[in-house]
Amino acid sequence: MNTGLPEESHELHGIEFLVEDVDFELSDAEELTSWIERVAKVHEYEIVQLTYIFCSDEYLHRVNVEYLDHDTYTDVITFDNADTSDVIEGDIFISVERVRENAQQLGISFHDELHRVMIHGVLHLLGYADKDLLSQTAMRKKEDDCLSLRAF
Repeated sequence: MNTGLPEESHELHGIEFLVEDVDFELSDAEELTSWIERVAKVHEYEIVQLTYIFCSDEYLHRVNVEYLDHDTYTDVITFDNADTSDVIEGDIFISVERVRENAQQLGISFHDELHRVMIHGVLHLLGYADKDLLSQTAMRKKEDDCLSLRAF
């Protein structure tokens, strides 16, 4: 989606970080890349191409309406582009504004909430779902397990 705004890009080891329609800078890209690679390795997946797009609420809302026909705001949307089951190839859109608001409401740091949302998208690419209460509980536990793998 072309917003006409300048886009920032930072790619490491098949993981790319883009910024669209929001003032945001990812300060720990190398550490995040290593962590996401550890999570993939633990699950016996290879990262072929993983793109994170950090954006505004409005940008993500437009994606939600256009591609998923959902007229709602959300913190993360994941698109799985993989043709096989043992690779990660996808796009993860994250609303920085929604993450910031959620962190404030939960009384946690912005970075902890951002990392939870980032790995939530990866877990979807690993095949985890969160459509009902049971799967949401399992997803939350997997998020916590993955967050414990951070070395920073």
